[in-house]
Order: sequence, then structure tokens, then C-alpha cells
Amino acid sequence: MKIGVITFPGTLDDVDATRAVRLAGGEAVPLWHADAELRGVDAVIVPGGFSYGDYLRAGAIAAHAPVMRTVVDSARRGLPVLGICNGFQILCEAGLLPGALTRNAGLRFICRDVWLRVENTANAWACAYTPGQEILVPLKSGEGRYVADEHTLDELDAENRVVFRYRDPAPNGAFRDIAGVCSADGRVVGLMPHPEHAVDATTGPSADGLGVIASVLTSVLTTGLSSGLAPGLSSGLATPAG
Repeated sequence: MKIGVITFPGTLDDVDATRAVRLAGGEAVPLWHADAELRGVDAVIVPGGFSYGDYLRAGAIAAHAPVMRTVVDSARRGLPVLGICNGFQILCEAGLLPGALTRNAGLRFICRDVWLRVENTANAWACAYTPGQEILVPLKSGEGRYVADEHTLDELDAENRVVFRYRDPAPNGAFRDIAGVCSADGRVVGLMPHPEHAVDATTGPSADGLGVIASVLTSVLTTGLSSGLAPGLSSGLATPAG
């Protein structure tokens, strides 16, 4: 099971994402921003950082990189894609996910561990969890406030496309305490906090984040998700390692 991890100029968390993939039992494949080839991967992680220095808008330039053009096309054909922090911003800018990420309420960078509640497990990146499960992962961002118009927010709630919410009021002011959302088919997920920094209780606040990677590994192996997933992916397919 190969999971591609993209590196852009300014990416910070590709090494952590690579480690998380390996701890979960997958093979991490490095992908370079200027290379449109995905090297036969079964899924892709767009990691956090400050791609292209966050010039213009966070994620706006990276969304048009050669590798992302291929990722967008592949995602629309069924490739599972996860965007973490800056990666979430990139997926929104690329049109794979609705809404946008804006400056935090209070205009301050936030770096702290936060509790998330798993709202939806019928997707490629959260099926290892149980609905309502709470996980502890780090949040570190200056533009992490998820926003969308009321129609979009209502649609996300109605279609059960909010994957993670902050258990407590969102420290960044995210609308409806949204921490992560998914595409309509459940293949693409964006998450502002960092599960890849919570894969080992020795180095992080918990090992809770490993379930995100365990989810896609099991999803692809059991359903052939990378080549197409029927709606209604079942939950509880894997148990996070660690």
C-alpha cells in the first residue's frame, strides 16, 4: 500500500506524515511539487507547512502546482486524498473541498493540543474510528478558521460531511466548530489539526492520530478505494496501531 506525500517549497510536515505512514504499516512515497507523476500511489497526503511562503493566500499557489493538477484529476476518479493544515487550505483552493480557511479569530497563531470529536466515519480517512470518539491531536496554524456560507454549512451538516469537530469551542473561531470536512464521495478529507503529530505517545500528546492513516490503508485494501469506492463506506474497518 503506497501513500504519496507531497513536498512543496515551504512544506514542514512531510517528514512527520512519512513517519506516520510507516508506523501505520504503509509505504510512503515522496512526491515533488513540480512533478506531475504520482508514481503509482494508492492515496495522497498533502501535508502542512507554508507552501510557497503562503504568498497571495495560504495554499493558493500550491493549488496550481503540476502535482496538484494530477491530484485533482485523480481525486475526481477516486484516489483518496488527505489535506492536513496547509494541505486542507490547498484542497479548498483547488476546489476539491468546499469553504475556505481564514485568519484565526484574534489574529494570533495557535499552537496547542486539542480534543476533536469524530462526527463521520463513512469516509476513507476516518473509518478506523467510531462515531463520537474523541481524539487528542496538536493544532498549529495562523489561518485555521474554517468558514463557508450558511447554505454550504447546512449542506455539510445535512450530508454528514463534517468529519471532525472541535470538542470544545473552536480556538480559531471555525464556523460550527468544524475541524475537518470531506468530499461528497468521502474520498477527499481536509483536516486543520495534525494527526501526524499524534502517532506515538512518546513524542506526541497521544497516538490517536494514527487512526487516520490506518483508515485509508484498510479502506484501500478492503474496498479497492483508490480505483473507486461505492458510496456508504462502512465504519470500524481498522484499529489504529500503536
